[in-house]
Amino acid sequence: MSKIILKGFIVVSSEDLQTVEQELPTHTKLTLEEDGCLVFEVTKNKGNPNRFDVYEEFTDREAFDKHQIRVKKSYWGQVTANVERHYEIFD
Repeated sequence: MSKIILKGFIVVSSEDLQTVEQELPTHTKLTLEEDGCLVFEVTKNKGNPNRFDVYEEFTDREAFDKHQIRVKKSYWGQVTANVERHYEIFD
């Protein structure tokens, strides 16, 4: 099995920005605790306060898929339901 890498960015509306920023530390902590998570970084872009750069590594497709399922059911999934996602996934 090969490692899965997701990289890209999200764009958050100004009205959702505060909630997303408040929830990001919890989302990061929970993701890093997942089996198979190797790297998880979401950082605010210095040039655009509504953009967050995303980089993730998981041990394999199964770990990545489990992460995606958990996120969709989580509070983070609710508060980011309207963000624009711009990702590339490599395996």
